[in-house]
Order: sequence, then structure tokens, then C-alpha cells
Amino acid sequence: MNNFSDWEPTPQIEEDNSSVLLAIGDMMSGLLMIFALLFITVSLQLSERSEPRRNVIEELMNTFRANNVKIDLDEKTGVITFKENILFPENSAQLSAAGKSTLQSFIPVYSDVIFSNPKYQQEITRVVIEGHTSSSGNDNANLRLSLLRSFAVAEYISSEMKFETKSQLEEKILASGRGEIEANPNIDDPNDRKVIFRLQFKGDNLSEIFTSK
Repeated sequence: MNNFSDWEPTPQIEEDNSSVLLAIGDMMSGLLMIFALLFITVSLQLSERSEPRRNVIEELMNTFRANNVKIDLDEKTGVITFKENILFPENSAQLSAAGKSTLQSFIPVYSDVIFSNPKYQQEITRVVIEGHTSSSGNDNANLRLSLLRSFAVAEYISSEMKFETKSQLEEKILASGRGEIEANPNIDDPNDRKVIFRLQFKGDNLSEIFTSK
């Protein structure tokens, strides 16, 4: 009787096993190359998509500085924030005289920059005006107040202001009320009572935009 422990693979079987291992290795190398190419392609696409955003934010910063327009601009997102006491009296949706003056100095410069470059015009899909409140008070009342404030800003731009790129800006404005959804739930923080301007670019997800800080 043959002893299986003494059995050794024939040279042909060893060659077949080596061929299989080589084939698997070649396949894995090919897959790794495909994944690497996909990663490079996606990275390039993301870089190209973010380039207009970076450029317009940088240009806004430089232009505001050159025109001595004092605003709170987030250098990463391009979000511009106006605190409640800059635009509105407390618990009011009526623009104050100081608020109107602020918009008169801010909006023409802002609009001229974002429509100064054909690529910006192509990539920017919306100019979102968002109203926000603190957590103090009733949820529905806060939502209503935030909406009324964003509408008040949009209406003032449309009916009271004159500047070269006004018609282009009006086509892209989206007024939005966020109420107290992003406010500190534990305290009545005055910093949560604000109106902000943010740019929406092609490919942006609205839900991601609204939750970005």
C-alpha cells in the first residue's frame, strides 16, 4: 500500500500552481493600478471643483480689504456673517438705518466680485441669504423671524439698491430661514442671532451647505 506521506507533487502540478499564483498576482497588480488611477482622477476632479471656490473667497477677502468693508468672512467656506445688532433691532425684521447702510456698502462690492469672472458666474448656482436666531423663545416664532429677516434683506436689495450687477445677483438669491436649528440649545447666545451670506457652487449638496460651519 502506498504511503500518502511519501507523496510529492509532480513537476507538472508545481508548474500549474505557480501559474495560478502568477495570474492572481498579475490580477491584483492590475486592480491596484485601476484603483490608483481612479483615486488620482477623483482627486483631480475635486481639486478642479474647489478651485473656483478658493479663488472667489480669496478675491472677496482682498476686495473687501481694499475697499475698507469690514465684514466677518470665513476664509475656508466663504460664509459672511452679520450679527443681529448690525442689521436689525432685537426681535424685529425691520432693517435698521445702520443695517441699510451696511448693505449699501457690502452688497455692490460682494456682487461685483462674484460676477467679475465668467467662471465664477458659471460655477456659482445660488447666493443664499440665511436668517438665524438664538434658542430663546418659541421654535415657530424663531423660524418665522429668521425667514422674515432673510426676506427683508433680499427685498431691500431688490427694491432699494442700485448697482451694476444687480440683475445677475437677483437671479441667484435664495432667501432661507433656519430659525434656532443651529443655535446653542443650552443658552441664549447673542452670536446665534445673525444673517449670513453663503455661496452655493455646482455639485454642492444643499444639506451639507446648511450644516457647514
